[in-house]
Amino acid sequence: MHAKQNTAPDNTAVRVALWRALHVQIDSPPHVLEDEVGLQLAAPEDGWRQRPDMDPEGTSGFRASIVARARFIEDLVTEQLGHGVSQYVILGAGLDTFAQRRPDIGSRLRVFEVDQPGTQSWKRQRLIELGYGIPEWLRLVPVDFEAGSSWLEQLKVAGFDASRPAVVASTGVTQYLTKDAIMATLRQTATLAPGSTLAMTFLLPLKLTQPEIRSGVEEAKKGAKASGTPFISFFTPQEMLSLAREAGFREARHVSSAELNERYFTGRTDGLYLPSGEEFLIATT
Repeated sequence: MHAKQNTAPDNTAVRVALWRALHVQIDSPPHVLEDEVGLQLAAPEDGWRQRPDMDPEGTSGFRASIVARARFIEDLVTEQLGHGVSQYVILGAGLDTFAQRRPDIGSRLRVFEVDQPGTQSWKRQRLIELGYGIPEWLRLVPVDFEAGSSWLEQLKVAGFDASRPAVVASTGVTQYLTKDAIMATLRQTATLAPGSTLAMTFLLPLKLTQPEIRSGVEEAKKGAKASGTPFISFFTPQEMLSLAREAGFREARHVSSAELNERYFTGRTDGLYLPSGEEFLIATT
């Protein structure tokens, strides 16, 4: 949700979608997440799998992280739906494809995808072109962050019921934001109805990242800076928990990459696993 205005998803959003598709295409089943819809949306040039950032071995840790975090969010949304929560907000939605892949769950919710106006306009057009359309329960919410627009106010305009609890997901975003911007998001989310849950990823400081992916993280940092969206923020788990409590959440817990590994990668025969580097904050109102 950085302030750069686009008329299409940025390179990072496209790369994430391609990694999800690559997981299905080259990793052994069972797949943590089945998602090639993002590939359809992005429609990359032929030979995209030969791109350096799609190298099967060199990017396996990032690929595992991308599919694990998406699967974790979907499991959380399904769990919360069972508890009566019927609103799901995706901040910085990019090429998220939950609504297209899981209408069995999505149709029982009201799903709000929040992103920059240009990105939302592009995605709306692509969904229509591909025949998915925009179901009544899916709301694409354009928010001009550069102009200081409030995502919460825009959600309400789009039909969000502030009196009812929601799941709010923010993945792959905090590294692009200042601490003040992250606190603003935390404070806004902490004002949601009791029983709401925020699932937010954050990057560990490089010294806490597993050695085998540090060079990859450094390359990602360089690439992000070169594309005008530099990595700004890194947090220890304790720092993130402190921010959530300061923002006013009733409870906050850290979900580590080790927990996600145990949950989604145990018993795999292809060696795919989730290295430490990106972690989850789960905070409830």
